[in-house]
Amino acid sequence: MKKLTVSLFLFCAAFSLLTAGGGKQDSGAPGAASQPAALKPFNLGHLNSTAHLLAFVAKEEGFFAEEGLDATLTQFASAAELAAGLESGKLDTAFIGSVPVITFQSTGHDLTIFGGAMTNGHGYVIKTELVPPGFKEGDITVLKGRNVATVKNSVQEYELLVLLKNAGLTPGGDVNVVYFNNQTEAYNALQNREIDAVSVYSPYASRARSEGYTVVYYCNEKDEFQNQPCCRQVAHTPALRTNPALFEAAERAFIKAYKFSQENHEKTIDDVNKYIPLARELVEYEVYGGHSLSSPDPDKKATVLLKEDVVAFGYTNDYNIEPLYNTAIYKAALDSLLRANPNDAVYKGLLDHFNRYE
Repeated sequence: MKKLTVSLFLFCAAFSLLTAGGGKQDSGAPGAASQPAALKPFNLGHLNSTAHLLAFVAKEEGFFAEEGLDATLTQFASAAELAAGLESGKLDTAFIGSVPVITFQSTGHDLTIFGGAMTNGHGYVIKTELVPPGFKEGDITVLKGRNVATVKNSVQEYELLVLLKNAGLTPGGDVNVVYFNNQTEAYNALQNREIDAVSVYSPYASRARSEGYTVVYYCNEKDEFQNQPCCRQVAHTPALRTNPALFEAAERAFIKAYKFSQENHEKTIDDVNKYIPLARELVEYEVYGGHSLSSPDPDKKATVLLKEDVVAFGYTNDYNIEPLYNTAIYKAALDSLLRANPNDAVYKGLLDHFNRYE
């Protein structure tokens, strides 16, 4: 797998624009202006995805502040930019797709997974005029002979290649795969006559349907990708080892955000909508429609299995993932919340899941 290369100039320029007000800034929890100066800075990078709601809710509902963190949320366009932010020290943590993280780790990037962000949430859409009569959602053969846009080194690309192989179709032969730098560029290319279909992650599927396109498939509906871990909480390994308390505090905020999202749907939608400006009903469908789940659990077993599948498929080289997977931080954060709230059903459910899938 080709080693990740990211232009430091472009990254720093993008980060400078965002911190100068040229991009999406965190809006702050109520009373944020009066927060004590003792709060520790915590910089988090995310994508333009509704599935990254743990960060949005933790910020908007004040959970980061409760844990002593002055969190700044910054939106980036791609996994490569997020990884560069971690390695440069600009970011403390980032929500990065599982397949990109695996390929980054396999090529020597010292990045550690320590929690989860979302499960499933991907798919492909196609121009409706290209859909034949009798088409049923999930039929990947509708892409035969088409120009399909996706993002190199992404969960979406990997899923497409697997499904094409299982359907007896070859990329570059039966299906022309066209690569773009990020999901936004790929989706926008669908407006061009040359592009017939495109990969999507939350909330692009809902946006596409609202704009008249047809869903080819959602990955959670495919047997190959049931409960597939996607974006993981990732940190630069040296930073994680140097200051585990910082990340444990952040993890408690994420766990609280998960509990809030399970119990307060309307306010969760409000919080997500501040960061992902989309019609409210589309945000609601993406968050609670059943095609993705935003959970802080590291889901180590599922991610290790995905890593083995990615290697077996030939997508990347094999490597030892164990030194780059830390579940102790999540467990410590969850245990501390359970000690304070021993009868909380949500926290107990998370502990049960962790014990079964760690």
